[in-house]
Amino acid sequence: MIAKVLVALDGSHRAPGVYDAAAEVAERFGAILHPFRAIFVPPEFPAAAAGSPRDLLPEYLSREAMGELAQLVARAPYLAAEPIVRIGPPWRLILELADELEVDLIVLGSHGYHGFDRILGTTAARVANLAHHNVLVVHEQAGRTFAREDPKTPPYR
Repeated sequence: MIAKVLVALDGSHRAPGVYDAAAEVAERFGAILHPFRAIFVPPEFPAAAAGSPRDLLPEYLSREAMGELAQLVARAPYLAAEPIVRIGPPWRLILELADELEVDLIVLGSHGYHGFDRILGTTAARVANLAHHNVLVVHEQAGRTFAREDPKTPPYR
């Protein structure tokens, strides 16, 4: 049974589709949806406030991410737990949070392979290969909608 779903979202234009797919699964199983966003600031990135005692960029990015997650949660607020934002490598944080929350399913988007991704691997590939939980990778498909028009229609037409 699926009772807890972790949906890992990024800031791309594909995030609403990934959220909608996770919300559909959560709704059909009566599961709780845990929206998550990882913020990664490479260590070689210069501090946003050079010369100040602390870098304000991670705080700013976290606030922005929380706002974006709140907008996505508003699409199906009755399904979602409080959004979570953490700073670090996305694939690692997704795996750690999935274990911490003891989720039954991880949902994340696939963005395809480009450049170094072919060598290093994508976040979706790492999560799918290393997770101790089931993983649903949502692929972008033109014109696809995830929400059912009529809630009385049977699932998986």
